[in-house]
Amino acid sequence: MLRSRSGQSTKSRDTGSNRVVFNLNIAAQPIGRNLRPLRRCPGRCCHLHSCPGSPSLTLVNPSTSSYRTAIAEYIAREARPAEKFGHQPRLYALTRTIGHELEYDDDVVYAAAWLHDLGVFIGHRPEDPKLLGHWDHVQYAVEKLPGVLSEAGFPTAKVPAVLDAIRTHQPKDEPTTIEATILRDADILEQLGAVGVLRAVSKVGKDTRFTTYTQAIGALRRVLYELPAMLRLEVSRALARPRIAALDSFLRAVENEAGPSLF
Repeated sequence: MLRSRSGQSTKSRDTGSNRVVFNLNIAAQPIGRNLRPLRRCPGRCCHLHSCPGSPSLTLVNPSTSSYRTAIAEYIAREARPAEKFGHQPRLYALTRTIGHELEYDDDVVYAAAWLHDLGVFIGHRPEDPKLLGHWDHVQYAVEKLPGVLSEAGFPTAKVPAVLDAIRTHQPKDEPTTIEATILRDADILEQLGAVGVLRAVSKVGKDTRFTTYTQAIGALRRVLYELPAMLRLEVSRALARPRIAALDSFLRAVENEAGPSLF
């Protein structure tokens, strides 16, 4: 059984801290049980304070909002090109949905979700295409983020757990903590469905991975065939089902409409 670094397993909620504690046994329960629906937020506020548009995503204590605000504002400044910003609030929202009845440290997941892709932003990644092709954005983030977190006032004792989650957030990785597992599952979900299509197509011509639509479609097919089986938690698999269907439908439509003529 995966556990938070604290090792606690009791069902409780500590209102004096930002620790969210739930029973981890949901991973063995029927898919879809006790899931809260995601609600649309009218703005970018859900990660900062109470928002009437999305009450299930806003369990943030005032005592922790200062460093959370600092982290979100840092990424809002650094995220370039501009569309890179949307991944972070969506990803954190997914972690809250996945972790609704799990025992984990939400501070750790919050920081990791917002900061894990720092190394993919223009201004942080190399400009030279040859260097970019071999760029390790995860290692860059792990080296850069202790200073960022310290400046934000993030609890020092939790920094190693944040870095651990970031190190193992990619599908190929093997997370060993519940925080890292939640983050990795959420990041896989972000590559599926309509959002996954938008993220892939927006990269065409902008980085070394996709110079044509055909390359982007090939990557999306690999996502569809490989990533769903890599999800660790049953709740994540339930969330994946409509996204898998949407991505499959899109790929079939592209094949029907363009066939071999897609560039």
